[in-house]
Amino acid sequence: MPAKKLKKILITGGAGFIGSHLADRLLSLGHEVYALDDLSTGKFENIIHLESHKSFHYVIDSVLNKNVVGKLVDLCDEIYHLAAAVGVRTIIDKPMQSLQTNIVGTENLLEAANKKHKKIFITSTSEVYGKNGQHRAFKETDDRLQGPTYISRWGYAASKAIDEFMAFSYFRERKMPVVIARLFNIIGPRQTGLYGMVVPSFIRKALRNRPITIYGSGKQSRCFCYVVDAVEAMIKLMNSTRAVGELFNIGSEEEITIKQLAHKVKTMTNSQSKIAYISYEKAYESGFEDMMRRKPDLTKIKKYINWQPRTNLEKTLQYIIDDFKNAK
Repeated sequence: MPAKKLKKILITGGAGFIGSHLADRLLSLGHEVYALDDLSTGKFENIIHLESHKSFHYVIDSVLNKNVVGKLVDLCDEIYHLAAAVGVRTIIDKPMQSLQTNIVGTENLLEAANKKHKKIFITSTSEVYGKNGQHRAFKETDDRLQGPTYISRWGYAASKAIDEFMAFSYFRERKMPVVIARLFNIIGPRQTGLYGMVVPSFIRKALRNRPITIYGSGKQSRCFCYVVDAVEAMIKLMNSTRAVGELFNIGSEEEITIKQLAHKVKTMTNSQSKIAYISYEKAYESGFEDMMRRKPDLTKIKKYINWQPRTNLEKTLQYIIDDFKNAK
């Protein structure tokens, strides 16, 4: 049996929540990892445990810096592009920066990768589906329905859709190997609640016995996927020749309403927190829209790489609760 080829791998957004878990896994497989992050939403604490690892290197800079991006891409065999504006709060508070990071940053990576024909993984988002009101799970081939251009959150969805269009263009016109994935509510240790992520926000408040605040009615449902499972999907897709030039959903099919999630977190933490409700407009901005249901159809990814998440929501929440407790 031939020896597994070890690679030099670049992760943009490598100090972020998902990026740092991806770095952990790639290093455990024996690869050499280069992490690029400007620490705007990533944290050095996420990678400090890797600082002394002989096969881990990090660069504190931006994907908007074409020179740095070019040098790192030249150095590495393949790229996982995770750097992006993160969270609803960031997108509303910094819409111009969010659009620039998502569109120009991705263009820089694709351009640099194309020069040396390097394989690249583009992380997109379930936000791309927009407010399509269908009642079944989302398939990669579904139409997208976006809201008006004066609502900031739709700028984020549009920018990630442009990332996908650019990636497919490089694949079709220049035969560059790209793999694209839309992530659905990935959660786990190291995720911050500062940018509107619901699970860490609920858990932090529950552990402090502070009111757990639900935006909207709480009847909206989501499917939360454990980050370690998502990372395995990403790596398997990158190692699949069939996945090149294709788009995949990555997420969980276990559905829960936000109201149910709040009560579940409260029970699991033995919290005395009250559950409070506020309107989206008070929480974010006038005219803010949310989707009542967001569930991925995983038929395609199961077919291509035989992947599905192995960790249920309760176990995932327990991992996050334990992480918060250990950080005290």
